[in-house]
Amino acid sequence: MRDNAPASATAEPQPLLRRRDAVAIIVGIVIGAGIFKTPPMVAGLAGDPGWVVAAWIAGGLISLAGALCYAELASTFPHAGGDYHFLTRAYGRHVSFLYAWARATVINTGSIALLAFVFGDYFASAIGVGSAVSTHGLAIAAVVALTVLNIVGLRVTARAQNWMTVGLVLGVIALVVAAMLAPRLDAPLPAPFSASPAPGMLGLAMVFVLLTYGGWNEAAYISAELERGRGAIVTALVVSIAIIGTLYVAVNVALMHGLGFPALTKSKAAGADLMIRAFGPWAGNAIGLIVSLAVLTSINGTMITGARTNYAMGRDWRPLRFLSGWHAARGVPVTAYVVQTVIALALIGFGTLQHDGFEAMVEFTAPVFWAFLFLVGVSLFVLRRTHGNVERPFRVPLYPVTPIVFCAACAYLFHSSVTYAASRDAVHVSLLVMAVGVVALLVTGAAARKAGAPRIGHAPKR
Repeated sequence: MRDNAPASATAEPQPLLRRRDAVAIIVGIVIGAGIFKTPPMVAGLAGDPGWVVAAWIAGGLISLAGALCYAELASTFPHAGGDYHFLTRAYGRHVSFLYAWARATVINTGSIALLAFVFGDYFASAIGVGSAVSTHGLAIAAVVALTVLNIVGLRVTARAQNWMTVGLVLGVIALVVAAMLAPRLDAPLPAPFSASPAPGMLGLAMVFVLLTYGGWNEAAYISAELERGRGAIVTALVVSIAIIGTLYVAVNVALMHGLGFPALTKSKAAGADLMIRAFGPWAGNAIGLIVSLAVLTSINGTMITGARTNYAMGRDWRPLRFLSGWHAARGVPVTAYVVQTVIALALIGFGTLQHDGFEAMVEFTAPVFWAFLFLVGVSLFVLRRTHGNVERPFRVPLYPVTPIVFCAACAYLFHSSVTYAASRDAVHVSLLVMAVGVVALLVTGAAARKAGAPRIGHAPKR
C-alpha cells in the first residue's frame, strides 16, 4: 500500500514496534512531572529517610504486581483496545463502552490536558515567559504538534519517543550527579528508620508514590503491535518497571543527600534546588527544560495509547465506525487521533477557566481511572474462569496473591482520589461525565440495533 493511501476500516494494527520502542513508550509515559513534584511531599509524610526509600521500593513492587497481571492479559488477548478489550471479554460490551467513553472524555484526554498545563508552566518559566496567555498557548501548541507527529506515522513517532526518553533518563541521571557534586552538608542525614511515621501518613505517602508510578498499564494498547510474538509485552513491562523503579529510588536518595532531609521536606521545587546548589543559578532553567521534556514524552506516549481505545470502540460499535479507520501504511488510527485532540483541547479550554488547570484535571480524572483499573485487575480472575482453555504465553506468578495485591492498591487509590475530589467539591464532575456516558451508551446501542447486529471487536491476526 502506498504511503498516501487512505485509512481503511478493514486495515488492522501490524507488529511494527520493537521491544525497545515499547519500553521507551512505557518509561516515557510514567516518568513525567511527578518525580519532580512528589518527593518533598512523600518525604514530609514519611518523616524518615529509611521510610522514604521503603515507600518508593514498595511502589515499584506494587507496580510490578500490576504489570505482571497486565502481562498475562496482554499476552493472552493482544489487541489495540488494551484495557477496553479485556473489559469486553470479562464483563461485556456495556461496561467496556463506559470505560472507552471515560478514556475518551476524562482519563486519557484529561491526562493530556493536565500534562499540557505542566509543560506550559515549566517551559514558559525556563524561557522567561510568564503570562497565563503564553503558558496556555504553549500547552495548546504542544498538543497540536505532537498530534501531527503521531499522524505522520508510528515508526516516526516511536523514533521520536525513543530519543525523548533517552534525553529524559539522562536528565533524571543529572539529578543524581548533582547530588554527588553539591557542597557537603553541615548536618548528616538522620539514621534510617530512626522515626516511625503514623500509619495514616505512610498510607498517604503511598498514594503520591503510586500516582507517580502510574501509566505503565498503557502498555496493553500496543500489545498487538509488538514484534516477536505475544510474549514480547512481558519483557517490555518488566524491563520498564525495573528502569522506572531504579531511577525513582536513585532520585530520592540523591535529593535527600544533596539537600538534606529537612530541606527536602520544605522544598517547593526540589530538583531545581539541588541543581542550583550543585551547578549555580543557570541550572534552575535547565531543570525546567528537563521537566518540559519529561512532560512532552508523557503526552506523546499517552496519545499513542489513547487513540487506540477510540479505534477499538469504533470497530465494536457501528454508529462509531468513523473512529475505526486505520492507515495501514502509517500504522495509525488517524481519525481517532483527531477526535482525541479535539477533546483534549476542549479540556484545556475548560482548565483555563479554573483556578488551577492542573488540579482541575486531577480532581475529575483520578476517581474514574482507579475505578476502572480495579475492574481490569478483577478481570484477570474472571477471564481465568471464563476463558480457562485459552493458551496463555505468560501466567502471573504467585496467583492469586499477586493480582489481589494489585486490586487492593487500586481500591485504596480509588477511595483516596474520591476523598480528595470530595474535599475539592469536584466529585460531581466525574459523576456527570459517567452519567453522560450512560446516555451515550443508550443512544449508541439504539442506533446499533436499528442498523443491525453490532460489530463485536476483532483481535488483530497474529
